[in-house]
Amino acid sequence: MTRYVFVGAGAIGSALGGLLAQRGSSVLLVARGAHAAAMATGGLTLRCPDGTSTLRVPVATGPDSVRLTVDDVLVLTTKTHQAEAAVEQWADVPVHDRAGAVAGSAAELLPIFTALNGVAGEEIALRAFDRVFGVCVWFPTVLTEPGEVIVRTRSPRGVFHIGRYGAGDDDLGALPADWAAAGFGVIAAADVMRWKYRKLLSNLSNALQALLGDTTGADDLRRAAEDEGKAVLASAGIAYAGDDEVDADWGGLSFEPVPGEPAQLGGSSWQSLVRGTGTIETGYLNGEIALLGRRIGQPAPVNAKLTALARHAARAGLRPGSLSVEELRRLLGLG
Repeated sequence: MTRYVFVGAGAIGSALGGLLAQRGSSVLLVARGAHAAAMATGGLTLRCPDGTSTLRVPVATGPDSVRLTVDDVLVLTTKTHQAEAAVEQWADVPVHDRAGAVAGSAAELLPIFTALNGVAGEEIALRAFDRVFGVCVWFPTVLTEPGEVIVRTRSPRGVFHIGRYGAGDDDLGALPADWAAAGFGVIAAADVMRWKYRKLLSNLSNALQALLGDTTGADDLRRAAEDEGKAVLASAGIAYAGDDEVDADWGGLSFEPVPGEPAQLGGSSWQSLVRGTGTIETGYLNGEIALLGRRIGQPAPVNAKLTALARHAARAGLRPGSLSVEELRRLLGLG
């Protein structure tokens, strides 16, 4: 049986792993800190629109306590700014064959699926791993309390476009069937990066949510960031999935209320500030647009400024809502 090893099991990895485990798949959640401790002692609590359950799921804190085998699949679910350290940590872990002998390293023998935001994770993984599969994640989950994940959808739970990154066999193995059994849509996509660039555009507003808390009245700021991103991608000759494709593949996924959920919930960047992690992935979201713009000589001042403001908020320990819409508009030079 395939075992899915979720490296960096935060909101996405824990929720996906937990839902797979509910349907009989073999999983291992690799997490850290209070979240790992809470899951190890009290189990993983999944709170969904259609019910709450607590599962006993295998948990590890790093490769030192993990015995990898040739039946394992690595699923990278860190934040993008944590991906390089995770790849370095796992690439040379020994992998055992079915007779128990060491057959090689994880980077040589195991596929790694990069289920994270941004468009840099695939290149990071490909520096070490022979078989890399890009994953475009559309799966709204929230982790604010250790050991507990809120899943905001019912059916489908989420949608994943998955495709080989780099040359080689694009066989996804048992993954499509296993993940579909857990309520997910899995779409094989030879052009997976088109989907990841489209998701990147939608993630440009994550910084607004993190800085403002409540984004009411900030539609013009969201449009400014997205329009700037689209202009930079167009100038750089980078394609992304169109509106009709998005409606067809993502349109069936809707947010639903979860009983007992907090009054305010947010995306990954918002969650980083709420948890006070001290870091934020904005440098690989808005910062990706700023980077591309600098490469081609097309300034992207809105996204560059959002990157800097979010970086400061994370380092200073600020919570969502540290700026008003008027203050942010002024700082972005839009009002």
